[in-house]
Amino acid sequence: MSAVDPARVFALAWRVVPRLPGPLARGIFDVVAIVAHGLRVPGVVQLERNLDRFVPGQSRRRLRRLSRAGMRSYMRYYCEAFQLPAMTQAQVDARVRATGHERIAAHTAAGETVVLALGHAGNWDLAGAWANRHLGTVITVAERLEPEELFQEFVEFRESLGMVIVPFERGGGVFRRLLSASRRPGVVPLLADRDLSSTGVEVPLGAHTVMVAPGPAALALARNLRLVPVLIHYERLYGARRKAARSPWGIHIHFLEEVPAPDRAEYAGSQERVAALTRRWFRRYADALARVPQDWHMLQKIYTKDLDPERLARARAASQRHRGQYAPPATSSSTEGRPAPGAEPNGVQR
Repeated sequence: MSAVDPARVFALAWRVVPRLPGPLARGIFDVVAIVAHGLRVPGVVQLERNLDRFVPGQSRRRLRRLSRAGMRSYMRYYCEAFQLPAMTQAQVDARVRATGHERIAAHTAAGETVVLALGHAGNWDLAGAWANRHLGTVITVAERLEPEELFQEFVEFRESLGMVIVPFERGGGVFRRLLSASRRPGVVPLLADRDLSSTGVEVPLGAHTVMVAPGPAALALARNLRLVPVLIHYERLYGARRKAARSPWGIHIHFLEEVPAPDRAEYAGSQERVAALTRRWFRRYADALARVPQDWHMLQKIYTKDLDPERLARARAASQRHRGQYAPPATSSSTEGRPAPGAEPNGVQR
């Protein structure tokens, strides 16, 4: 039996799911989540390991319930990502509740660009569609997909909403292109809670450490931009909002407090300042995420304790060799081992 090609499956879903009735589509993806959880596929096992470290002290039963809710949240995201091209603006607005966004809108209206640091939680695609109309132009990164036709459809759809998409290619100078694109007013949302490259920053998360992408901090410091962590999580909808959304689920976009840049006098060089700012925003983000851990879509290894020590040592050695030549990737490297309907590490949009 030939192996299933995930890219072709996603290409098919991209075309079929928007045509399905909402309840049917949600039901199908929910069943997939429950079955995958029951089968204890590797992603589920890793999700539980991550959650056990992130919110320690859970009984085995409560941890299983939490990981089950996590898988349902994870597949809910995919269902909605495929449905997004068929959603109306009214549906998007009904599904989104934002707090703290007024100050972001004021900054962009004054001609500023604001960097938004996100993690893999909730539905960042839906958040991006909302932000592009309510906050200003969304400028973000999309990793190239196979087949090429799927990637082009993804980019064309996002660009039709007014977004600016910077294609991500390893070694392709994406950071320089993002520096250029971010000169226009708007928001630059970047998923950054996982990075196993040589530039990943080790940050405490509970009693352990994780590797976080330096992209948001590096961009903010390079362009002297504001950096704001953002948590996205699901919430149940009721009454008129549920009817308008045509869904029992919506998202809350919580714009946290702006993280100030580290004082230049405190750090020896730019790399140290980037690492310090990365730790600051991620700690603030993690504190908020701890209240809704079921919406953390982290089915991959993120804790350094789980990583290959030899690979980690090689990455750190490479980082040391390139000190002073810091040009970090603009996003996380979290596509590794995880197919997606669009690009994975590209801010609020796949």
